[in-house]
Amino acid sequence: MRKVLEDIRVLDLTHAWFGPYCTMLLAGLGAEVIKIEPPWGALGRMGPGAMVQGTSTSFYALNLNKKGMAINLKKPEGIAIFKGLVKKSDVVVQNFLPGTMERMGLGYDVLKELNHKIIYAALSGFGQTGPYTNRPSFAPIAEAMSGHIFQTGESADPEGPPLNMAGAIGDLGPAMWAATSILAAIRYRDKTGKGQMIDVAQADCMVSFNAPAITGYTMLGMTMREHREKYPSARRGIGGIMKTKDGWVQIAGFRPRAIEKMKQELGVEEVTSDMVREIVSGRTSGEAVEYMLGFGFPIAQIYSVKELVDDPHLIDRGMFVEVTHPKTGTIKTTNFPTKFSESPGEVRSAAPLLGQNNSEILTTLLGYTEEQVQQLEREGVIASEK
Repeated sequence: MRKVLEDIRVLDLTHAWFGPYCTMLLAGLGAEVIKIEPPWGALGRMGPGAMVQGTSTSFYALNLNKKGMAINLKKPEGIAIFKGLVKKSDVVVQNFLPGTMERMGLGYDVLKELNHKIIYAALSGFGQTGPYTNRPSFAPIAEAMSGHIFQTGESADPEGPPLNMAGAIGDLGPAMWAATSILAAIRYRDKTGKGQMIDVAQADCMVSFNAPAITGYTMLGMTMREHREKYPSARRGIGGIMKTKDGWVQIAGFRPRAIEKMKQELGVEEVTSDMVREIVSGRTSGEAVEYMLGFGFPIAQIYSVKELVDDPHLIDRGMFVEVTHPKTGTIKTTNFPTKFSESPGEVRSAAPLLGQNNSEILTTLLGYTEEQVQQLEREGVIASEK
């Protein structure tokens, strides 16, 4: 079965979560992604996450389907290997601080001379230009600057402090923008034959995710909270997070039909969140879900990770898959989420060991002999996990 990106080779110089998630999406669509780490291993191998067999669980989760190389780019021989790979690749993705690649002599201006069709994606916290360009960043920094942390706290308690978001959305959301932009650049190259540079900033992407709040403020001259306080009659819907007998549910009661149906069933003129909260509190989460679905309300049990992996719908949708890792054995992880009728994405392999595919790539792509590969390892130009 043909894959969308089966003819695309990606050189992945990324670390942590932002870059690896981007390149993993491309790998899931069939691209050959070569993860290039320093001989001591990428930062993401050390966390965040619990350590299993010397590597963070998040590294196992975010580097599926990739081949592994470990190259010392501080050595001329390592630079030569990388440049050789650039000539035979389609995409380079890196998420170093701006200027790092240029200091190594591997900036876009250099790489496009080696391969004028190369697509070079530079991922960073604040972008390649602007007053903040040299600031370091991780997910919560972008979440803070874009207003999401403030709004999360305000939603929990209007008088309380800001609250951090769960799940590193400040990494994973921008990673999806990066992957989408790379696909667009590939399409552009298909039509023109030209590669290009893509500048993806976490802060920019997270601001774009906050478009409704920003547009509401610029149009109304007030925040949405201020608008709700000034015009309480404008509030619509019921729901929110509600306690059940054995857990919690989330109700998104914004469907007028569901509200009208509930009014008729209960024989009341108005359905309030307090009324629903009382009804839900006397039921288990499963019972509350079935009851509210009877009226057509969007509702879901609030799962812990332990609970969600046993959900029958997610299992039926094939959202969990098992892969085999050389050191840890079988790993259960998430599958490629979207469904294609003709060219589905898939999880084919576990995250690579450090330098796992050094020999394969050097001999098949660049014409090195096995003796040369062994010599490069003795000299510290490449490294591999034994």
